[in-house]
Formats: sequence, structure tokens, C-alpha cells
Amino acid sequence: MRLSRVVALLLVTGLVGVAACSKPASEAPAANAGASAAAPASGPAPPDVAAVPAEAVKTASGLASKVIKPGTGTIHPTAASTVKVHYSGWLTTGEMFDSSVVRGETIEFPLNGVIAGWTEGVQLMVIGEKRRFWIPESLAYKGQPGAPPGMLVFDVELFDIK
Repeated sequence: MRLSRVVALLLVTGLVGVAACSKPASEAPAANAGASAAAPASGPAPPDVAAVPAEAVKTASGLASKVIKPGTGTIHPTAASTVKVHYSGWLTTGEMFDSSVVRGETIEFPLNGVIAGWTEGVQLMVIGEKRRFWIPESLAYKGQPGAPPGMLVFDVELFDIK
């Protein structure tokens, strides 16, 4: 199975089951991804994916982030919210492993059904905001087979909160 398919499935389901998603598994981005083993086509990775930059803010859990584009909203999602986002994810080597942007489709999911780093981080955001997250392995996939290893870097843009 292609790594980005596995990542999209793990990200969307958070290993708690596809039934929690707003789309059936047959319509989820992971199920529609191509069969190629190559990473998604994209431009170069952001220059700061290799390590957390000094200007990033860290939470007590070890999650680091910085705002790339301020939002226009005032409401933050809660862990129980369903959010609509665009995202791209990179390994610290600069290799992109998944991207809803590349697929050309936003994705909607319950925030309490994804990796801990996303659940915590997206709650910091408001609608219209784009933020870069450095998610330590302990808040990501914790060494699960088939999932991206180590610290992961995600750019997330929040479009809607339900």
C-alpha cells in the first residue's frame, strides 16, 4: 500500500475507525489515491522542516507551531469539533508523504479521531489560519508499522469548524 494512502487513512481515522469520518471509506482521499509508490508531486519542502525553528511556540506536550497566515475567525475548534482543512505533511528530510493540497480536495474529519498532535494543534487555530506544526513522534504515529516515522511537519489551513 502506498505510504500516502496509509498516512491519509491513519490521519483521518486516527485508528479509531472509518465510521467516524464524514465520508465512506470508498470516498476518503486514501481510497482515491493513485497506485504509484512515489510521493505526491509537489514543490520543495519548506526550508524549516528539518528542525523546529527558534520562532516556533512549543506546548507542554512538545508540539511546536508557528502561524504562517493569520486567520479571520475568533472561534477555536474543540476536540469534539469536526473541521475542514487543507494540509501537507513532510518528514524532516523534506520528503512530502501526503497532501490534500496535491490531491486538490479539502478534507473533513472529527478532531478527536486523528493523531494527538493534530487534535492538540488544530485547537490553537481559527478559521482562515494556516499554521505549520512540528509533531514529535510521541504525538504522531508512535512507530506504528506503515506510518511515517519520527517527527512530522504539517502545514494546515483551517476552513471550517462544525
